[in-house]
Amino acid sequence: MIFVVVSCAQKAPAIKMKGSDTEVNLAVTLAEKYTVEDPTFSIAISGGGSGMGITSLLNGQADIANSSRPLSQEEILQFQQKNIALRTIVFAEDATAFIVHAALPITEIDIETLGKILSGDIRNWSAVAGVDLPINIYGRQSSSGTHSFIKKKLQIEFSNASKEMTGNAQIIEGIKADRSGIGYVGAGYVAHDPAAGQQVKILKIKVHADDVAQSPIDPVAINASRYYFQRPLYQYILAKSWDKVKPFIDFEKSLVGKSLIKQHGYYIIEHHEQ
Repeated sequence: MIFVVVSCAQKAPAIKMKGSDTEVNLAVTLAEKYTVEDPTFSIAISGGGSGMGITSLLNGQADIANSSRPLSQEEILQFQQKNIALRTIVFAEDATAFIVHAALPITEIDIETLGKILSGDIRNWSAVAGVDLPINIYGRQSSSGTHSFIKKKLQIEFSNASKEMTGNAQIIEGIKADRSGIGYVGAGYVAHDPAAGQQVKILKIKVHADDVAQSPIDPVAINASRYYFQRPLYQYILAKSWDKVKPFIDFEKSLVGKSLIKQHGYYIIEHHEQ
């Protein structure tokens, strides 16, 4: 888990942000830049997964929950039962990338084959890449929004042999060291790590075997909604914390904020607020 305090003020952090590992590096960069504009700004940022961020809101341990998935019906009911009002921000579009070791002789995959791999129905790369290697799956814990997103998009249950990693960085490091590995990470995260590009490969994805494969780092494909694993990124904010959080949210929407979002490999969409 990443934990960062961004503050120029000699006081306890005024805002607590927790949640999605997909968003945490971007959140830290935005906070650091905003602190230059407002030296009194103070925030504590930690990852741990979308579920952890949402639970922290429910327990009064956070002002903002970063989430790479929408709230579940159960979570919505929990907030209602506790009489906790939320405001919802959709501030960027993300794409989930599937990565393999750079030496694995495969560049694209269709979602049916991908689902069979992640569910454990296909266990050797010989059937897909023509090399006799057992497939090792690097995934996330069930509290991860990315885990839930992939599971729903592929309509599968993950293989029991899947390695549960704590975040994007750990998955990337695992794939770097494992020629037979496959994992999923935020495309923005891997695109923001130039060193990773030398040791891991981002697979292009086809919905059907005869389709043109699409890349999660192709802005044209993302803007046209052609990539199968793209999604909005959310920030859930306690309504009672809105006044102290709003200046930071306004910074995210500014030209500087949008530029930082793009630099991290994410895509700008029209902001929505609820």
